[in-house]
Amino acid sequence: MPDPDDTVYRERLMPTVWMYIFIALVFPATMLVFLPISAPVGVAVAVLLYVGAIGALIYTAPVIEVAGGEFRAGRAHIPVSLLGAPAAFTDEEATLERGRRLDARAYLCIRGWVKPVVRVPVTDPADPAPYWLVSTRRPKKLIAAIERSQRLAGGA
Repeated sequence: MPDPDDTVYRERLMPTVWMYIFIALVFPATMLVFLPISAPVGVAVAVLLYVGAIGALIYTAPVIEVAGGEFRAGRAHIPVSLLGAPAAFTDEEATLERGRRLDARAYLCIRGWVKPVVRVPVTDPADPAPYWLVSTRRPKKLIAAIERSQRLAGGA
């Protein structure tokens, strides 16, 4: 595991506030089911479902990290020396990258609540993925971190 002091960039793709509000719809849905049976049981089940859903969203939020000469996106990692020049996409361009321009072979670490994406080409000929497409709230900082790490790896 890389030394935490070598971390150049780290971001956890946590859900936005709106996701927590949308998940609160579990309360009326659960009450509709349980109210004819028992209101206290319905409230208890609704609270458990809400807490469970929030816990699942937080627990499964992927980490985007550049550290120790590697780029990590969720569970996947690749040495920065096997990456090409990254490119950032926002707004409509990001939508196109996640949709019509998407290569089915690409590795994806995207979240619907994070609009900007960074596309990082994979230069390893043995890797079937032509590029990684990663959601990030700070695309410029992620690109700068990858490029810095590539320069350090190239000089080593």
